[in-house]
Amino acid sequence: MELVHGRPADCAGRLNKEIKVYDLLDRLEVSFNRVDHEQANTMEACPAVDKILETDMCKNLFLCNRQKTQFYLLMMPGDKPFKTKDLSKQINSARLSFAEAEFMEEYLDITPGAVSVMGLMNDSENHVQLLIDKAVLESEYLGCHPCVNTSSLKIKTEELLEKFLPAVHHEAIIVDMPWPAEE
Repeated sequence: MELVHGRPADCAGRLNKEIKVYDLLDRLEVSFNRVDHEQANTMEACPAVDKILETDMCKNLFLCNRQKTQFYLLMMPGDKPFKTKDLSKQINSARLSFAEAEFMEEYLDITPGAVSVMGLMNDSENHVQLLIDKAVLESEYLGCHPCVNTSSLKIKTEELLEKFLPAVHHEAIIVDMPWPAEE
């Protein structure tokens, strides 16, 4: 694994959804570092990537309400545990669960294991509400996939909030997921 600044010099063999991420980030003048790697489809696969990027990958959870009428993308620190009851109270949505892959693909053009905030660029009808744990905002940088789980990006948190999200017409709701000692 090698740290590289910006998009790949040669995009041959890469999926269109990944290339679209690089195109948008370039157009928005969002600077990023990238590392290509074997599939990293769980948080347990990310420590080696984190070390090279010198940042932590965000845990990205795709959730929905019981009726499957409201969808959420939650970004939180990878080492923080997730409990639905802690989030349900904050967003006033009972019975949250993990959404099926079909909705993830339909709304974000992402498959399980590659869930990323970058997928919001494909949600032109705003089916998905972004939720960001405040701990993510405390870091200067964040790590995420470019809609595939064979590459990872390091982006300034500020640029994600001030350039990327407005460009894809999404606003984040800030939540505060407790660390285990806080419960």
